[in-house]
Amino acid sequence: MTADDSFGRLDDDDYPAYTMGRAADMLGTTQGFLRALGEARLITPLRSEGGHRRYSRYQLRIAARARELVDQGTPIEAACRIIILEDQLEEAQRINAEYRRAAESSAPPSSA
Repeated sequence: MTADDSFGRLDDDDYPAYTMGRAADMLGTTQGFLRALGEARLITPLRSEGGHRRYSRYQLRIAARARELVDQGTPIEAACRIIILEDQLEEAQRINAEYRRAAESSAPPSSA
């Protein structure tokens, strides 16, 4: 990989750029919390060649949302389920909007 390839990944939300320790520091949480999110299958970090967990910015945003819910008193399992449902709702709304746009663009003009 060249330096130019590496710089291209700086804007990639899915690039696993953060170690577990760095991710925990950024989120103000423990490494155990991140492991618990992995065990709950909310996020699945990629592994380095040495087997160390690596997190992307997208995964950190999900973990931050989980921490917010847990800090409000939501059990971690429920927080994970809420986040999954929020994600599914967002995707359904995006698909519905696409269908609406497609239907509107193919509708014949009304004659008044």
